[in-house]
Amino acid sequence: MKHLLLGLLLISSLSLYADVKIGIVDVNKILKEAPQTISANKKLEKEFGSRTEKLKAKIQSLQTDEKKYQKEALTLSDDQKDKTEKSLQQRRIEIQRLERELREDMDLRRREEIGDLQEKINLTIDKIAADEKYDLILYNGIAFASANIDMTNQIIKALGGGTSSTEKNEDKKTSKEVSKTKKDVAE
Repeated sequence: MKHLLLGLLLISSLSLYADVKIGIVDVNKILKEAPQTISANKKLEKEFGSRTEKLKAKIQSLQTDEKKYQKEALTLSDDQKDKTEKSLQQRRIEIQRLERELREDMDLRRREEIGDLQEKINLTIDKIAADEKYDLILYNGIAFASANIDMTNQIIKALGGGTSSTEKNEDKKTSKEVSKTKKDVAE
């Protein structure tokens, strides 16, 4: 709340000056649509693909052995049942441990990749801000911003991606909805 009030105070004081150029950036949209995100996901799939496949094979093997045990349980002695149940339980625990380790390793690598991308995003924002002489660019804690000052697609383009015609149509639709909302509020 303090940040929002500070931001509003800053924006209102800047509006006293004649030609203040303000932009906003939707970082979440960039993180979803930037070409670096797609390439990072492919890189992670390749990096963790063999571990994932091995884990799937272990799970499949365990499920097969559990079904086999269920069919044979009536004919096994109590000692054999106990031994088989312990073995199956140990395998379940091992699989859970492997799943947890894989998930943690993937999350760690994903955070590293996102950190690299965020660094590129910040450099791109700085470059565009300097080239186009922006006075203020905001990207966290924005409750509403007009499509006129949203520069997210420009950042994605600068990172090497493009906007699809669907996104352009959605942007136009959003802009029309914003205008309509402003008219409704004025009435």
